[in-house]
Amino acid sequence: AVLLVVTYGLVAQSFGPAPPAATSAPASQYVAQALAACKAGNLGPTAMAKCENTAEQSLNGVSKASQAAQRSRTLARLLDYSLATLAAIVVASTWLGWIVAGRVLRPVHAITAAARRASEENLGERIALAGPDDELKELADTFDAMLGRLDAAFASQRRFVANASHELRTPLTVMRTSIDVTLAKPGRTPAQLEAMAVEVRHAADRAETLVEALLTLARSDRGTGPREPLDVAVLAEDALDAAAAAIRARPVTVQAVLEPALAVGDPVLVERLVTNLIDNAVRHNVPDGWVQVATGTREGMAFIDVANGGPLMPAELVPSLFEPFRRLCDRTSPSGDPDGMGLGLSIVRSVAHAHRGHAAARARPAGGLEVTVSLPGWS
Repeated sequence: AVLLVVTYGLVAQSFGPAPPAATSAPASQYVAQALAACKAGNLGPTAMAKCENTAEQSLNGVSKASQAAQRSRTLARLLDYSLATLAAIVVASTWLGWIVAGRVLRPVHAITAAARRASEENLGERIALAGPDDELKELADTFDAMLGRLDAAFASQRRFVANASHELRTPLTVMRTSIDVTLAKPGRTPAQLEAMAVEVRHAADRAETLVEALLTLARSDRGTGPREPLDVAVLAEDALDAAAAAIRARPVTVQAVLEPALAVGDPVLVERLVTNLIDNAVRHNVPDGWVQVATGTREGMAFIDVANGGPLMPAELVPSLFEPFRRLCDRTSPSGDPDGMGLGLSIVRSVAHAHRGHAAARARPAGGLEVTVSLPGWS
């Protein structure tokens, strides 16, 4: 519309008033005939001048009228054509814009439909948008990645609930079986009752330990409580003292290099993190094995490294040790320690992430495992 208005103005300006210059062939012929008529009348000089002046005025009037009529016809035709063209362009652009917008927004409709179909039981569908790497494809890929993360999270949650139910049901089954078997005996002796009580107590302790571990895991997943300065080296020393009986029972050799490692965090959760690391290193070891514990500060982060000897472990299986209730035969003791529930390293990773730190593990070439945890430092 602006282009047509400017064009109309420029054309109208080009048809401005012009001096009557009868330069065209018809105009020159008209002047010649008028002058010939004046001369043929045998007029005097004054009449002759007046006749010629009248002829020129008539010619100028005809020229101006013709120019004005031509200007009006040209501008009217230009306006009609311009309005018609503008109307056609509006209709065509609206139609084409509707088609193009529909094709452009088709991926958005696909994303919307996928979002409506997505639910906890149906997270396997993907948009898989093809085409150039534009903003819409980036949005679709981001949505697919989000669905993948949600699918993995829900699957992990379902596995966790199933494993937790199984682990909690196991000690209850042991207690019920032990009680039923003992009570079914017609002549129960005090020794049998005492053995039953010991077995029930052991199963109850296992259930209590599992519940505490689940509560700790839930608390660390929810976030940390009040944070305060703490020294990871002191917590490691306390954990080694608490594990002294298990260390002597294996036995294993402990090498500790405890440099100050000042951090900021929840004391209860960090203490559980350190305790789990040392308990795992002692429990999942070999007789006459070794455990190395080191603490300190590295790149502004407080760290604790715990390494232990043991059988060779495939490197590709190490990341799975951080999953809840994941226990590998390589990580169980030769005596089949029943106290391992597969939550130790899961709690370690959850606590580390809750404190905006990180936990990593690697299999040692000579056998065993090394776990490193870093927490934000305090200065």
